[in-house]
Amino acid sequence: MSNRHRPLKTIEISYVMGCLCLGLVASKYLILNTLAEVLVAVILICITAIKTKHLGTSAIAIAALIVGLQRGSYLLNQLEYYRNNQKRLITLIGRSENNSVYTDHSQISFDIKNLRDSSSLSKNIPGRISIKGFGVPMVYRGDTVEVSGKLGKGFGSKQASMTFSSIKIIKSSSSIVDKSRSRFEAGLISTLPEPLASFGMGLLIGQRSTLPKNINDQLTVVGLSHIVAVSGYNLTIIIDVSRRLFRKRSKYQATIMSLLLILLFLMFAGVSASVVRAAAIGVLSLWAWYYGRVFKPLCIILLAAAFTSYNNPIYIWSDLGWYLSFLAFFGILIVAPLVTARIYKDSKPKLVSLILIDTLSAQLMTAPIIMFSFGRFSFIALIANLLTVPLVPLAMLLCLISGVVGVIAAPISGWIALPCRWLLTYMLDIVSALSRLPNASVQQYVNVTQMVLLYGIIFGIVIILWHKQTRSSGIITGINHLVAGEI
Repeated sequence: MSNRHRPLKTIEISYVMGCLCLGLVASKYLILNTLAEVLVAVILICITAIKTKHLGTSAIAIAALIVGLQRGSYLLNQLEYYRNNQKRLITLIGRSENNSVYTDHSQISFDIKNLRDSSSLSKNIPGRISIKGFGVPMVYRGDTVEVSGKLGKGFGSKQASMTFSSIKIIKSSSSIVDKSRSRFEAGLISTLPEPLASFGMGLLIGQRSTLPKNINDQLTVVGLSHIVAVSGYNLTIIIDVSRRLFRKRSKYQATIMSLLLILLFLMFAGVSASVVRAAAIGVLSLWAWYYGRVFKPLCIILLAAAFTSYNNPIYIWSDLGWYLSFLAFFGILIVAPLVTARIYKDSKPKLVSLILIDTLSAQLMTAPIIMFSFGRFSFIALIANLLTVPLVPLAMLLCLISGVVGVIAAPISGWIALPCRWLLTYMLDIVSALSRLPNASVQQYVNVTQMVLLYGIIFGIVIILWHKQTRSSGIITGINHLVAGEI
């Protein structure tokens, strides 16, 4: 096969996907006024490409860079709506993204998306808004609501906020998925006492809005927020169980069932940054497994990053969860195998050692950005993960059984759910005990310069380990480590 027609290597795919992400990031800070600027950039890069004999790859990378710039610029123009209406009294119609919870001043709080201004219903407004207000006792996920109030500034992945607003339900959700989720949640609540029921929903689909604040705080202190976050960890377990159950019958059935479970999980858990990332990686890894292909870690990380950020550039602009997800992902897929190979060489480490190295690697990659964003560092996260994470798959299974029994056989559900109750109680007791230890979590802020310096040191060490490694231990063939790694 000639060089002209050969397929792109994984390193070249990584290069192209990296340029797409770079274009999306740059689009927030650069304004393309004329086509001449683009043409000059193309000519300069092509001259460089000719000298390095990689004209074809560079041409594709340039195209990806420009596509990223244009995609980001287009979305930025749409987001001007929020800036133009800051502190103005407006009325919006949208769909609730989650069930409401009570918050300060007896307001109910939830997020809405699929937005339209009541004055021009034909125009869709991208993004999400955090809503707090009065008018109805409860808003359920999928309900179409009308909210009126002053538009405030957003935070994180939310483009705006609205407090003390007037809320009206226009249409209740008729989705079978939303109704099934509500019935299951009611069944679990009738079977398990609080906060065990809310903790169980967090383990299954990442619903943490109903967890009491003290438990949320304790999970954060001990570094276990990821087990009740909408994350790839939940999806990892679900897909892996499906693959193990059906692969004995046929690889085709295992793949189809796993894809259906990914779709159902997306519908039940929503489309947050970490779930979309996990779903994208799940689909890619299933494709690779089905056709007997392999992915290099950096390639699959950049593929997932490009896919999710192109679909929603807000992720790469301002979603902390998206960055935490991919940094932890980098730690699991790249740092952990390098450390394992360095320590154990050709020997096979035990499960406890693997969990320890994976957790340490994920924490190492996320610690600088966590200290920059929250000013907190947990010293006992390793112990907490070792004592609880291996039990999460069993806890998820018992919660699922308890919820289903609560729906179809409520009178006996309490007895059936006893093992689930004992296990969840143990896990929360461990979290509570560890969070009370002196200096379990310390306040430690870093600025932007210090954060960049820390990541420079980390990546420098990773490059040194990679160069010292004599054999390729970073190829990913399975699915377990492809969608795990949320913090």
